[in-house]
Amino acid sequence: MAKIKKKGTSGQAKNFITRTQAVRKLQISLPDFRRLCIYKGIYPREPRNKKKASKTSTPSTTFYYTKDIQYLLHEPILNKFREHKALAKKIARSLGRGEVGDAARLEKTAKPRITLDHIIKQRYPTFVDALRDLDDALSLLFLFANLPSTSTVPPKTIDLCQRLCLEFEHYLITTHSLRRSFISIKGIYYQATIQGQDILWLVPHKFVQRVTGDVDFRIMGTFVEFYATLLGFVNYRLYTSIGLVYPPRFNAKSDERGGELSAITLEGIDATRTADAKNVADGDVVQDGTQGNEDVDPAVQRHADHIAEIPEPVEESQSADQAMSDQTAADAIDKFEVQGEDADVLDQPRISDTETSQLFAPYSFFLSRETPRQPLEFLLRSFGCKRISWDKVLGDGAFTNDEHDPSITHQVVDRPPLAQSDNATQPDQNQEDGMSKSTGGGKMPGRVYIQPQWVWDCVNQGKLLRPDLYAPGATLPPHLSPWVKPTKAAYDPTLPLAEQENEAEAEQAGLDEEEQEELDRLAAATADGEAVVDVENDDGMDVAGAESDDASAADEFDGFASDDAEVLANADEDEAGDMRSQHQKELEAEAAGLPFTETTSNGQAGGSLAGNGTSKGDELRKKAAKKRKEEEEELERRKMMMSKKKRKLFEKMAYSNRQKDDEAAKLRSKRRKLEKGKG
Repeated sequence: MAKIKKKGTSGQAKNFITRTQAVRKLQISLPDFRRLCIYKGIYPREPRNKKKASKTSTPSTTFYYTKDIQYLLHEPILNKFREHKALAKKIARSLGRGEVGDAARLEKTAKPRITLDHIIKQRYPTFVDALRDLDDALSLLFLFANLPSTSTVPPKTIDLCQRLCLEFEHYLITTHSLRRSFISIKGIYYQATIQGQDILWLVPHKFVQRVTGDVDFRIMGTFVEFYATLLGFVNYRLYTSIGLVYPPRFNAKSDERGGELSAITLEGIDATRTADAKNVADGDVVQDGTQGNEDVDPAVQRHADHIAEIPEPVEESQSADQAMSDQTAADAIDKFEVQGEDADVLDQPRISDTETSQLFAPYSFFLSRETPRQPLEFLLRSFGCKRISWDKVLGDGAFTNDEHDPSITHQVVDRPPLAQSDNATQPDQNQEDGMSKSTGGGKMPGRVYIQPQWVWDCVNQGKLLRPDLYAPGATLPPHLSPWVKPTKAAYDPTLPLAEQENEAEAEQAGLDEEEQEELDRLAAATADGEAVVDVENDDGMDVAGAESDDASAADEFDGFASDDAEVLANADEDEAGDMRSQHQKELEAEAAGLPFTETTSNGQAGGSLAGNGTSKGDELRKKAAKKRKEEEEELERRKMMMSKKKRKLFEKMAYSNRQKDDEAAKLRSKRRKLEKGKG
C-alpha cells in the first residue's frame, strides 16, 4: 500500500509561508520583521494559487518564500533586535522603580549598535552590482536631503543625506561623469555614466516641503539607513579609484553659511601621505600619542637608511612600467568594428568627451538671485566652469559677489528684459562686504544675458546654442527630454512644421488659408457696400436723404387708400416672401461655409467671389478624396491575399499607427494655429 501524503508538506504549501507564520518563526515583532526584510532585500511573493499555498481556511494576503525565511534565521541582526528588546525591558523596569538616572545611563551606554556593512557585501558582491542599484538610493537620499527636520525626520538623518549627496556630486564634477539633465514638474533629472553604468536619479526642486501624516516615515527611514550605508561604500570606492581621500574635509561653518559644494575640500592620497611622512620626519606626534622617532633603535635606523639608498634595479622599473601599460590596455574601451558592408554602424563607446566635459570652461558666469543656484552650479562645474559667481544672499562659496565684475561673460537671469544703460555699471560707493548695486538697473555692456534653460539645453545637445533664443523675456524653445528620441511619423517640436506634415495636411492648410483670404476679401467688399447704403435708425426712419424723400412723397400723394386691409395683406405677403428667400440664402451660405449678407447686391457680389474661391478648393478636395479612395481599395485588395491571422495582426498594427498619426496631427494642427496667431 502506498504511503499517504500528508497535506501541506509539498507543493506550494511548502514553498510559501505567510507573514504571521514568518514572524512567529523568527520570534520578532512585525516592525522588526519589516526592517529586516528591507535590509536583506526580501519582498512578498504572489503564489499561483492562494488556496493551495495557505494551510488554513483564512484567506491570507501576504506570502514569502520559505527559503527566504530560513535564510533570515542565521542573520546576526536578529541578535541585535533581541538585545534591543531586552534593553527596553530593563529601561522600563528602572523607570517603574523611579531610577531615572539608571534608565538614562542604560539608554546611553548599553544601546546595541546595528551595522549593515556585512549586508552590503552580501547583496552586492561586485562594485558594478552596487552601481546598478544606485538609482533609487540617490533619489531617496536627495529627497531626504531637502526635507525639513521634524519629529519623524531627525536633523542627523538630513545632515547625513546632504553630506553623502554633496560627496557624490563632487566625484561627478571631478571626473566629468554627468551626461544629461532635464527639468520636469517632479524635479530635475540627472544622468551620469560611471564605469559604463548609466545612473538616473531625481532631485526635487528647492521649495518648502510640507510633511504630511499619511506617509510612513519609519519604513522610509529604514530605506534611508540602508541606502546611506550603500552610498558611503560607493563613495569610498569612487574616491579611492581616482586618488582622493575619503571622507573629504568638511567645513561646517561654510555649510552653515550656505556653501554646500564649497563646504567640501578634496585632497589627494599622495599629498596626504607626503604630509604625514613630513610630520613623522619632523618628530610630530602620531596618532598613538608618541613621538615619531622616539622608540627607534639607532642600529635599525642606520640599516633602514642604507637600504633606502640602494638604487632601484632597472628590470624592476621596466617591469612596473610594463605592468602599468598592461593595466592601461586592459582598462581601454573596446571598439565595435563593422563586419560587413550592409551591417549597422554602431556608436563607439567612450569614457568622456573632452570637448563636452569642458563646455563652459572658457567662460565666467554670474547667477542672479531669482535663479536656482544649486542645480546651475552643479551643472556648470560638471562641464568645466571654474568661475561661478552669485549674490552674497545666495550663500557662501562664490568666485565673486560683485555683479559688475568685468571678467563675467554670461549672466543667468529669470526676469523681464532689462534696458541698456550706460551708467548701469557704476558701483555703489557705500557698498559693504564686497557687494555692489546697480544704479541704472540696466545691462552690462559686453555681457551675454541668458535664461536658465540655456544651460540645460547646451548640456543635453553637447554644444553651445545661440544665446539670442534664450534672451530675457524671449519665448523659449521647447525643453524636451533627452531620453525620448523622435520616431518616424511622430511629432517633433524641433523641426519646422512644413517638414513634418504630409501632403493631405499641407493641401488642407493651403485651402484653409485661401478660404480665409476669400472671407477677408468678402468682408472688405461687404463693408464697402454697407458704407453706401443708407443707415436706418431704431424707429425705421431713413436718416440720409430725409428731405428729398419727404418732397417726393408730397408730389406722389394721391390720398389715402380706400381699402387698408388689402394694403396690409400685400405687405405681409411681401415680408413673408423676403424672409423665405433670406432663409434660403442663409442655408446656401452656411453649406458653402461663407457668411450671409443682408444686402441683395452685396450678397450677389459675395456669392460670385465665394464661388470663384471655393471652386478651386472643391476640385482639390475631390482629388484628395479620390486618391484616398483608390489607396483604400488597393489596401483592401492586398488584405484579401493575406491569411486570417496575418490580416488580424495587420489590422492591429494599422489601428495603433492611426492612433499615433491622429495624435501627431492634433499636435501639428495646434502648432499651426499658434504660429498663425503669432503671425
